[in-house]
Amino acid sequence: MTWLKPVDIGAGAQATFNDFVRDLETRLADPTTNRAALTCSVLAEAMYGRSYAQLLSDAPLAALNLDAGNVTFEAEYYMATDQERFAQVKPLLWLWKNLDLTPLGQNPVLGIPVRRALAQHIFRRVGRNFKCWQNVEFSVGYNMEVGDDVVVHRHVLLDDIGGIELHDGASVSDYVNIYSHTHSVLDGPDVTLRRTVIGRGARITYHSTVLAGSVVSDDAMLATHALLRGDIPPHGIAMGLPARTTRLKLRPPTEPHVDARTWPREGARKANPDFPDPTPNQTRTPAQDDLNVREPVG
Repeated sequence: MTWLKPVDIGAGAQATFNDFVRDLETRLADPTTNRAALTCSVLAEAMYGRSYAQLLSDAPLAALNLDAGNVTFEAEYYMATDQERFAQVKPLLWLWKNLDLTPLGQNPVLGIPVRRALAQHIFRRVGRNFKCWQNVEFSVGYNMEVGDDVVVHRHVLLDDIGGIELHDGASVSDYVNIYSHTHSVLDGPDVTLRRTVIGRGARITYHSTVLAGSVVSDDAMLATHALLRGDIPPHGIAMGLPARTTRLKLRPPTEPHVDARTWPREGARKANPDFPDPTPNQTRTPAQDDLNVREPVG
């Protein structure tokens, strides 16, 4: 059951929007479609109300920046990025990102179906009824695995370079960050990739952060502003910095699908060949003398 109610718009506008989405889906499904050209065409229409050819003639600086071949993404500088796979999804990520800055992307009636259509051709897997709001960022996109009825809200960062799984019914609230890579505290270029898993019906709430390799079990919750650097058991509620499980929901006994206590873990993968070995422990607990703490005078 949802707390949301249906909202209708004018039939004429809805028909136009539906035609646009169907045409986009058809073009995306066609293996002969040039994705870079598709992106240029759609963005020129949505942002400037003219064809790409007209825009290129009238305002070449604006037009050239609509072409994904003329821009770079942060992920292209990563050694861990599969450049061939990223090249396939890059134009669609550019289309997604830029449409979110237009009235089209800000309009849920049109923006959500468009993102759903794009996700089918960017993500490794996406289930039915995926609902993604505006201004969500991905690292590479192709390492996203998304189940049925997943909701991702505004201004979320999904760092999927090491893999992110959002299982059926998972909800990710506004301004959440979910990571799948870590940096050594001594050597920043020493990067380790770890898959991060969010279980069925789990809720990652406002402004919280999930660090790489964490497993949030089914029906678990991460509280607002919490920082998770481990796991949450089924039905658990974790809060704090760092997050600790302090409550369990009152639920009847169930057989969870994602259970952090038994979930099979992939081995950590190294992202930089200059640092091929597992990163050892590189910190210690400071003593008072190490901090040069002085008693207040007077």
